[in-house]
Amino acid sequence: MKNLLLSFFTFTSFTLFAQTPYSLKTGREAVLLGAGVVSYGAAYAFNKNLDPLTPAQISQLNPANVPSFDRSATTNFSVGADKLSDATLIGGIGLTGAVIVTSHSPSRRNASFTDSDLFTVGMMYAETMLLTNGVKSAVKNAVERTRPYAYNPVAPLSDKLEKDAQRSFYSGHAANAFATAVFAAEVFRHYHPNSAAKPWVWIGSLGLASSTAYLRYHAGQHFPTDLLAGAAIGSLAGWGIPKLHQNRTGASAARWREVTVTPWSNGLASGVYLRWTLTSHPTAVQ
Repeated sequence: MKNLLLSFFTFTSFTLFAQTPYSLKTGREAVLLGAGVVSYGAAYAFNKNLDPLTPAQISQLNPANVPSFDRSATTNFSVGADKLSDATLIGGIGLTGAVIVTSHSPSRRNASFTDSDLFTVGMMYAETMLLTNGVKSAVKNAVERTRPYAYNPVAPLSDKLEKDAQRSFYSGHAANAFATAVFAAEVFRHYHPNSAAKPWVWIGSLGLASSTAYLRYHAGQHFPTDLLAGAAIGSLAGWGIPKLHQNRTGASAARWREVTVTPWSNGLASGVYLRWTLTSHPTAVQ
């Protein structure tokens, strides 16, 4: 019987589930949501002072006045690329939605909705999008940078005469796409630290975001600097919001911990071999 028990425990391991990686705090969420609302208010105020281009101003636009790094965008215009950029952005949001739905700690599966991981991560994503779009809209309306297609004689005059033709900096599509991509990959790696799918989530999400940015360039909607700024600001939001909500007990509290217990005996003494694996740093105690 002793040998049977030893054999059983030798091949037995069990997993301890750490607490959820993220948590909400009423004061912090109020500040973040309030900042998003304020940024939209600023965007509305700037929009009232935003004047569209006149036909005379359009006729005077000269690509030579555009910095050389951005100048190539003035020859681009594509309605198809414009519409396809919407599709890739929606695809990235869909991927993030799938990550949110599958994000939960096993110990909290039966938690109420307002105390669940689904609610927490959903709120974090809502804050990310609110801030990303509020700040983006405020900057666009304040900077009033002319879009590349306004320089292109192929683009319809009706498009050039709209207010939106003055909202080139910075790219909202790029900001949203990269905020979504980084958010999805960060949340996935925190809930599934040992998953072999982590690189594929990063590749898939960033691939969709990069495709969105390129299509905006090809459509004549944005200059390269618009896209780089949007990607940087969006990535910061996608990383920063999860970071703000990460539990302060340290990264170890948000990880899966695997504990393997193996009794041993050499005929003269007996004991227990304990192996505790925390992410990629195993610790063995005998």
